[in-house]
Amino acid sequence: MAKDCIIELKDLKTFFKVKQGALKAVNGVSLAIRKGETLGLVGESGCGKSTLGKTIMGLHKPESGTVEFMGKDISTFNRAQKKQYRSKVQMIFQDPYASLDPLMVISDIVSEGLQIHGMKSKKQRYERSIELLGMVGLNQGHANRFPHEFSGGQRQRIGIARALSLNPELVICDEPISALDVSIQAQVVNLLKDLQREMGLSYLFISHDLSMVRQISDYIAVMYLGSIVETAPGDCLYESHAHPYTSALLSAIPIADPEVEAVRQRILLAGEVASPVGLGDECSFCKRCPRAADVCRKSKPKLREVGAEHFVACHRI
Repeated sequence: MAKDCIIELKDLKTFFKVKQGALKAVNGVSLAIRKGETLGLVGESGCGKSTLGKTIMGLHKPESGTVEFMGKDISTFNRAQKKQYRSKVQMIFQDPYASLDPLMVISDIVSEGLQIHGMKSKKQRYERSIELLGMVGLNQGHANRFPHEFSGGQRQRIGIARALSLNPELVICDEPISALDVSIQAQVVNLLKDLQREMGLSYLFISHDLSMVRQISDYIAVMYLGSIVETAPGDCLYESHAHPYTSALLSAIPIADPEVEAVRQRILLAGEVASPVGLGDECSFCKRCPRAADVCRKSKPKLREVGAEHFVACHRI
């Protein structure tokens, strides 16, 4: 593990038992997130992105593999160590409406973690909540209101303030802008970038919006059906992508110029997404891949380096 890594995943697998067998939501993921940087995680809905984030948080127990925080396997932590870990790894949830308790005022929502982790003085918690609200562009006048009195963008700012309350090292952003208007999305992303610079935060930024991921991410990992198929520095992935699934994803990004949009070629994948239940040893993408060969149906490809910090899982590259 590199010295500057906050989190390192090693062959992580998270399965769920269903009637038909094992649903392989996360199927052998190896990734690292460096201190002060953002790893963007992209892929279609249902590919396992949120499950991966929740497994890092400790909300799901992995089937096998490890999550290492600062070089230590979190599965070996005792109760006190797990509590400390939870304070260092926080989450911003996807739905700014469902993730806030409608019966609590904003100051209590933001400072609840402080009470759990030992700040007993109500006055200190309130003062800290005001400070946190200020950091995300709100003020003391918002502290005693209820969630229903805020817009979606304001609610997401409250969720960000709550995630920052315990001075975390890593924040898992689980599609934090997908429920927001486009104009508000840019505001939230800019806020996250500003907070990262000020506090030295690391982010796992989960999204299906590839254009927005490019604006915030230092590195990007592409996920398909529980597996990572390509990772690269942000600009490298967009300019020199190699995996056929990545190419198809990028071709779907809308272009603001109507003349260019009208003539550009979309890559339309044939076939259907395979079921994550009972996946075999084949490449997870082989049933839709235009380059698929016999070897793809016999073994799952491993990530291999094809350029500087650019890794691809494909037998045909």
